[in-house]
Formats: sequence, C-alpha cells, structure tokens
Amino acid sequence: MGREVVDGAVHEDHLAVIHDDGTVVELATKLATKRAARPDLEIVHDRRLAGSAILVGSSGGHLAQLLSVADLWAPDQRSFVTFDTIDATSLLAGEKVTWAHHPTTRNLRNLLRNTVLAFREVRRQRPDVVVSTGAAVAFPFFIAARLRGIPTVYLEVYDRIDSPTLTGRLCRPLATLFCVQWAEQLEFYRGSELVGSLM
Repeated sequence: MGREVVDGAVHEDHLAVIHDDGTVVELATKLATKRAARPDLEIVHDRRLAGSAILVGSSGGHLAQLLSVADLWAPDQRSFVTFDTIDATSLLAGEKVTWAHHPTTRNLRNLLRNTVLAFREVRRQRPDVVVSTGAAVAFPFFIAARLRGIPTVYLEVYDRIDSPTLTGRLCRPLATLFCVQWAEQLEFYRGSELVGSLM
C-alpha cells in the first residue's frame, strides 16, 4: 500500500503521509489525527521516502521552510533549486544545487531564463516529485513537471495569513497537492491540506 519507504531518520516532528495510489507525497507535522480522519492514507513516521525530489524555493525564509522537509528524502535522492546567495550557499553546502536566476520580481528576462532552466532540470533529473515553498521560481518548475506528468507539492509559506501569495495563486491549479500551514489560509486555497507549521 502506498509508496515504498526505506530506513532513515526524519525530524521527529514530521510525519510523511502517503496516498494509497502512491502518486503524491504529503508533508505533515504532528498530524496523528489523520489516522482516523483519512483511513485511505498510510502514515509513516521516522522514515525516508523512496524516490527522488527536486526542492524548489527562493533563498531566505522560503528556503528555510523547504529545508524543514528536505530530510524526508535521502541526500542522494534530493536536489535543490534556489538563488546563489550567501545564506543559501552556506545552508546547502554538500547538497546537489542548481542555481536559479534572480531577481524574479517583475523581471521577465529571469522568468524566461528560469523557465528554460526548469524544463532542462526536470527533463534531466526526472524526479518523482517537485516540492516548493515559492516564490516565483516555483512557477516554471510546476509547469515543466505538470507537462511531464510529475506530481507537484506546494507548501504555502507560514508568514502570509491575510491574503494569498501571487505564487500560490499561480501554482494552485498546477499543484497535485497544495498544503497550508494555518487554518486561515484554507479560505484562499480551496481543496488545500492543512499540515500545520513546518518550522
């Protein structure tokens, strides 16, 4: 039932919730109640997931939240896409990283460059899932993954509860699974999953 798992430690606060059809990985925090509420899901605690992932996020807070779920995959089964900044190079030392082009805000040239990058990396790596916390760099990777039939998981950032983010609105229709960290965010994203704080 669900995806195969292999031995490996995961942060003690995290649960990996796996759809019975094995196509989507949900990332959750302290969600023991899902055992009763979602009997179609298999809950695996303190295990790493089989398969590979591309973890996409801007540097700074987006990357910090992405790192909170990175250990669900073995180091040789995950790669990152982020910006070449001081914090990112320090945090991702020893990881497989593809540097995206920035800035992305109102920058059409970098959007086009990141789109080419996304199609190239998704085709080259052939991941089992693409996971992102935003921001704008996520969108081209979700398009590239969607066109190849690769599941996508979007984790909306925890520090935006009064309105939806632009990237969240763009990625919601492309996301196989859309997760929010606050109940207040559910009203902005119909059909999303409340997973609790990842930090």
